[in-house]
Amino acid sequence: MNIFDMTIHELHTALQGKQVSSLEATTAMLARIEAVEPRVGSFITVTPEQALADAAAADIRIAAGATDVLTGIPVALKDIFLTEGIRTTCGSRILDNFIPPYSATSYEKLKERGAVLLGKLNQDEFAMGSSNESSAYGSTRNPWDTSCIPGGSSGGSAAAVAAREAIATLGTDTGGSIRQPASHCGCVGLKPTYGRVSRYGVIAYASSLDQVGPLTRDVTDCAIMLGAVAGHDPKDSTSVDTPVPDYAASLTRGVKGLKIGLPKEYFIAGLDADVQKAMDAAIETYRRLGAEFVDISLPHTDYAVATYYLIATAEASSNLARYDGVRFGHRAEADGLLGMYTKSRSEGFGAEVKRRIMLGTYALSSGYYDAYYVKAQKVRTLIMNDFITAFANVDVMLTPVAPTPAFKIGEKVNDPLQMYLSDIFTIPVNLAGTCAMSLPAGYSASGLPIGVQLIGKPFGEEAILQAGHAFEQATEWHTRKATI
Repeated sequence: MNIFDMTIHELHTALQGKQVSSLEATTAMLARIEAVEPRVGSFITVTPEQALADAAAADIRIAAGATDVLTGIPVALKDIFLTEGIRTTCGSRILDNFIPPYSATSYEKLKERGAVLLGKLNQDEFAMGSSNESSAYGSTRNPWDTSCIPGGSSGGSAAAVAAREAIATLGTDTGGSIRQPASHCGCVGLKPTYGRVSRYGVIAYASSLDQVGPLTRDVTDCAIMLGAVAGHDPKDSTSVDTPVPDYAASLTRGVKGLKIGLPKEYFIAGLDADVQKAMDAAIETYRRLGAEFVDISLPHTDYAVATYYLIATAEASSNLARYDGVRFGHRAEADGLLGMYTKSRSEGFGAEVKRRIMLGTYALSSGYYDAYYVKAQKVRTLIMNDFITAFANVDVMLTPVAPTPAFKIGEKVNDPLQMYLSDIFTIPVNLAGTCAMSLPAGYSASGLPIGVQLIGKPFGEEAILQAGHAFEQATEWHTRKATI
């Protein structure tokens, strides 16, 4: 087996058995990046010197008896995570040459455990997008079909795993930005409960919705990565101080007797036939494994997209006010302070970011705040209550991730509303603040991956990982590889 085809747990076994060194594994991954990156475009910044130094340090740790499962494992990060001394752009020209003075907590946790950083991954600008087409550094392409989008905004994170350019990656999910690209690229992606993973050092888009999570080759790796980054962080006021289970140790409990909810609002007439086929097959697999199905309703689902695009844009308008050309990032030459602000932001931000700033500023403006933003927050509460009510009767929910498989690059770029509807099945989870995971469940007639979504109760990551692992063991979808 090629090193770049390995999972975290497979490479860990090889490292512990001295069959390969971290330096050899990292060198192989860097060669893989060089070979396929021109066709995929997953990375904004590759860090070979950092990676080789990390790998050499990991080999010393392993030789001294270190047994941590992440020591020596080559990983990569979405370019939204601050990395001290390493350029962090958030996919935007306004941060083109920004070198952070400190690192995100999630990156620090991986470093402490001896993981090797290969580089920073492409994304939609400021995580605003569903296709990775709004990146200022060019579109990432889907390794299964390079004429198609990989999903967004963590498109580079999913594509890097699918193209075997990294063993595992971290992304962020504000309205589906881990799960949707995971579905489109045939990998596992988990959005944890809000507060489960620290957001400290993660560039903010919508602070009440953003959450850090892993993208991996299988559910076991997903459990390993989540366990590494989860936990309370005093630097993040939204981080919840609750114990972190050993996710990887509890994967094999099975699903016999598990009550799985099927929300009727997620099985709509417009669902792609191949997606419906994958859902039907997944339901049959779980039935065979002993799970029980319960029909449920999430009645306010129809309002989720509108609610999200009021709350998220309002928070983005506030969060992005700091990019003014004064303290850091791009500064334009202009006459006067106002001219400098205006020109810096006009030159630095792309069209989608400008669109969302303007939508959010309008929703927060005098005379419209109560009509739009306050009302959206009230509907958000109704959506949260839908989940609370439904979870009184079921353990997890099973739904599609996206209405269709990956679409062609450029297909929806001039129709923002159609692009926004790509996240119709993922957005409610962020509004409710709970957890969800996408895992491979089939392929379209043209060979594109299709994922299904498992939604869990707040801090119910253990249950969806167990359910995902049982499904994975009963199917072979996760074993297929893109032929990039």
